[in-house]
Amino acid sequence: MTIAIRWIALVIVFLTATAGPTLAQKSAIAAANAKWIALFEKGDFDGVAQLYTVDATAFPPDSPMVKGRPAIGKLWESMAKQGGNTKLITLEVKRLGPSAAREIGTFSFMTKGPSPKEVSGKYLVVWEKIGGEWKLAADIWNNGR
Repeated sequence: MTIAIRWIALVIVFLTATAGPTLAQKSAIAAANAKWIALFEKGDFDGVAQLYTVDATAFPPDSPMVKGRPAIGKLWESMAKQGGNTKLITLEVKRLGPSAAREIGTFSFMTKGPSPKEVSGKYLVVWEKIGGEWKLAADIWNNGR
């Protein structure tokens, strides 16, 4: 085998080894996001809170930080009174290690009331893998694209 062919083979092995874990993280995070939306839409805010780490922090727009599962569950319960039909679009998942990842995406939901309107924005989540499950550790979002 020539040096060029060995080099190409080595690069392919390296790319395959590094892409696999990233794809697995992205897939697991997509599944967690789908579960989050399903729980939120059915009003299971304790279930939503369980998707976060015990010491997670949420950073809602124009509001103080919210720390811990019970407080995060209450936050989402109050947010559900304002809107629903939530959609998330993941734009990027960056592997930060075997048990950490960063997700960037956009969201939209419809407000409730006599004149519903769509609200959209962007978010960033830091995920931690705990006991084989991906959990939201830090969750920040704000309006506008």
